[in-house]
Amino acid sequence: MIALGILLVLVLLLVVFGLLFRIQILTSIFSGSSAREIGTSNRVNAILFIIFMIVGGAAFAYSFIENYGKMNPPIASVHGFEMERLFWTTMIIIGIVFVLTHILLFVYSYKYQHKEGRRAYFFPHNNKIEIIWTVIPAIVMAGLVFAGWKEWTKITGPAPKDSVVLEVMGKQFNWLVRYPGRDQKLGVVNYRLIDATNEFGFDLSDKSGLDDFVAGEIHVPKGHPVLLKIRSRDVLHAVYMPHFRVQMYAVPGMPTKFWFTPTKTTDEMRAQLGNPKFNYELACNQICGRGHFAMKLNIVVDEPDDYVAWFAQQKSFSEQNPDVLANFQQKSDKLVEKENASAAAAVVTQAAKASL
Repeated sequence: MIALGILLVLVLLLVVFGLLFRIQILTSIFSGSSAREIGTSNRVNAILFIIFMIVGGAAFAYSFIENYGKMNPPIASVHGFEMERLFWTTMIIIGIVFVLTHILLFVYSYKYQHKEGRRAYFFPHNNKIEIIWTVIPAIVMAGLVFAGWKEWTKITGPAPKDSVVLEVMGKQFNWLVRYPGRDQKLGVVNYRLIDATNEFGFDLSDKSGLDDFVAGEIHVPKGHPVLLKIRSRDVLHAVYMPHFRVQMYAVPGMPTKFWFTPTKTTDEMRAQLGNPKFNYELACNQICGRGHFAMKLNIVVDEPDDYVAWFAQQKSFSEQNPDVLANFQQKSDKLVEKENASAAAAVVTQAAKASL
């Protein structure tokens, strides 16, 4: 407590001395006895502005060129080319504005550094300039937003009827994938049924879910539309597939979707990159917790025939977990017996009332 008291006293003394110094300066200014001295540091700072602009600009250009390949992995989807065009159109426009603005910022700081006898020109308002720098950015932004909205509505709108459908669910800290079986209908799931075995929450009382199966990696056919049904089991995640230019949030309690058409198989991309170990990847790019780094899942793009063969080899969740299915059937049988008993009791009650 004593140390804290001493510290507070020292802070208060510094504040008081600062205020006294400030009052002295203001008094000298009003009395006309103050002489403002500008040393060489002002010119040094002006020169440093130019140096910073040149060195910083060169570093920015080097970093951009060096990492361009990492920022732009090869495109492997139909819509990816249009997304890439929109992205770089936006980057070029804002990049030009960014560079010009900063050149003017640094050059003006150097050119209009303090000099004795120079006074700034007071320029309070100009309607023409206000209109120009309001209308032009508004038109450009409206064009960019409209182009983006037009493409976005395509890839988040209704998917083609013959699309391959699969569901992706994010949870801390891995992805779960579910495919419909031969009926091509995803069954009902219920979060109350989730446990260590039934991680998706399959409700096997729904016949449409009896042939659904889970997979350890995503398989999709080349040249065929793929509809991703996306949801989260806990916190906010994001389905990010960079080579397909796919990005969509996985939101708890709010299913989302995204459809795309892959154009290159995994083997074709490996040959193109010269990397036999390459794999397409689904990653979470939202920091969702301590194990965020582990939220990755391989994606395999097959030739259509290979995809059909892979699909035929998969076993449904109910086949892999007969105990879970038996438990559902037992509960279902008990429910039917209960309903039958209730119906019989109702008939007896009605008959008794009729006899009276």
